[in-house]
Amino acid sequence: MTSTVDTPLRTVPTRAGSVGTGAAAWAAAAGRYATLVAASVVVLLPLVVVLMTSLKTDREVATGNPLSPPRNWLNYHNYVTAFTKGGMLVGFANTAVILVVSIAGTVLIGSMAAYAIDRFTFRFRRLVIGLFLFATLVPGVTTQVATFQVVNSLRVYDTRWAPILLYTGTDIVSIYIFLQFIRSIPVALDEAARMDGASSLLIYRKVILPLLKPAIATVVIVKGVAVYNDFYLQFLYLPSQNLGTISTSLFRFKGPYGAHWEDICAGTILVILPTLVVFLLLQRFIYNGLTVGAAR
Repeated sequence: MTSTVDTPLRTVPTRAGSVGTGAAAWAAAAGRYATLVAASVVVLLPLVVVLMTSLKTDREVATGNPLSPPRNWLNYHNYVTAFTKGGMLVGFANTAVILVVSIAGTVLIGSMAAYAIDRFTFRFRRLVIGLFLFATLVPGVTTQVATFQVVNSLRVYDTRWAPILLYTGTDIVSIYIFLQFIRSIPVALDEAARMDGASSLLIYRKVILPLLKPAIATVVIVKGVAVYNDFYLQFLYLPSQNLGTISTSLFRFKGPYGAHWEDICAGTILVILPTLVVFLLLQRFIYNGLTVGAAR
C-alpha cells in the first residue's frame, strides 16, 4: 500500500513541472513568431501597396483606398507606359554597363589589395590598414566638392567613367571582406607554390583567387545592390538624358507623370524585380560571406 500511494505522489509534481515548461516554451515560441510576423508586415506592406497600385487604373487610384486590391489583376498597361515612355530600357542598359565594370574593378582591386595586406610585410603596414578604416568613417558627402573637382579635371564628368571610377576606388568594405577570406587560407599553400617556382602574381591568380569564390560572390551581390540602388552619384555625375540609369530614369519619370502614381509604381516594380530575383537566388552567399571570420 505504501508503494502504491507514494508513486502517484512523486509523479504529480513532475507532470505539473512538464506542463509548466511546455506552456512557457509555447509562449516563447508564440512571441518569436508574433515578432517575425509583425516585422514581415512592416517590410512587405509597402511593396504590396506599390504592386497593387501598379495594376490599378488612374480612376481607381484617385477614388480608391491604397490598400484596396485592383479590379483587374492582369492590367499591365501601366508597365508598358513605364517601360516605353519612362526611358527604362536606356536606364537598364546604362546601369548594366556601370554595374559590370564597377564590380569587375572592385573585385580585382579589392582582392589584390587584401592579398598584399595579408601576405606581405612592408613598412607602414598598420598605418595603411588604419587609413582604410578611417576612410570608412568619413561621410562621403563631406568630400564631394573635392571629388567633383577631381572628376572634372580628369574630363570624365557626364560620362559613364565618372561613377565607375568612384564606385571602384572607394569600396573599402570589399577589401575587408576579401581580407577575412584570405586570412582563412593557409599560408602553406603559398609556400608550396613558391617552392615550385611560382611568383607572387601567379600565386594570387592560381591559388588565392580560385579560393575566393565565396568572397567574390558576396562582394558581387553587396556591391551590385549598392550600385544598382544608388541615386546620388549617378544623378550628380550623369546629367545627360541619354546617360540616365535606373534610379535617375525613375526620378525623371516622375516629372511628366507626377500625378499618375500607377505609372510610377509600375516603374518602381520594374526596378525592384532584378535585385529581388538575384537576392533570392544568391542569398546564401551573402550570409556565408559576411559571417566568415567572425569567430576568428
